[in-house]
Amino acid sequence: MNVLWATVIILATIVIYVLMKRVYEQYRFPLLVPTATTTLILVVLLLFYHIDYKQYMVGGKWIGELLGPAVVALAYPLFKNKHILKKYGFSLSLGVIGGALVGIFSGIYLSVLLHIDSTFIKALAPKSVTSPVAMDVAMMTKSSPSLAAVYVMIAGISGAVFGNILLKYCHVNHFVGIGAAFGTGAHGIGTAKALELGEEEGAISSVAMTLSAVVTVLLCPAAISFILNA
Repeated sequence: MNVLWATVIILATIVIYVLMKRVYEQYRFPLLVPTATTTLILVVLLLFYHIDYKQYMVGGKWIGELLGPAVVALAYPLFKNKHILKKYGFSLSLGVIGGALVGIFSGIYLSVLLHIDSTFIKALAPKSVTSPVAMDVAMMTKSSPSLAAVYVMIAGISGAVFGNILLKYCHVNHFVGIGAAFGTGAHGIGTAKALELGEEEGAISSVAMTLSAVVTVLLCPAAISFILNA
């Protein structure tokens, strides 16, 4: 029974995503990014049919297992564009480190100003890195890994939906700036969006995502401790 149910969940998720991707390819409207629309439709269906999270994850966890190979696959455009990384390595590193620090401290300080509970602050701080890293940081800071994963999803989808609009508004049109912004601010989902814009943007974004994760792991726990105990 579990095998049948898992198959139904996997097929339903894939079919919805493929349909939403076709809709997005036809209209190219930012709010129709397939990750966002697929998530929204799945949530509505789960609520309508009274299916809880654990029931969905019987099949959903197998889709999640593909996240690792998908991230590793980003090494291919990275390898093809290694000459670009050599040329812009220093400026890219500075930009990503600065972006990661802004991501960490902006979330913490805004939460403190709004008097949000410390548990939520600790989970919010690593919002701009990929889910496994954010969940590890949350455990390091004695927060909720599940809550951290939710914030990561919100950050990623928001970046994919509104990132390109914001970059155009700020007149950021160089592929290094675009890739660094998506990878640093919106992790894997942002990198997928960057790949839509071009292979060079995708390669830069994958580097930015990785470097941002390293910076966050090293500095986020210390930043949280410093600000909350100040």
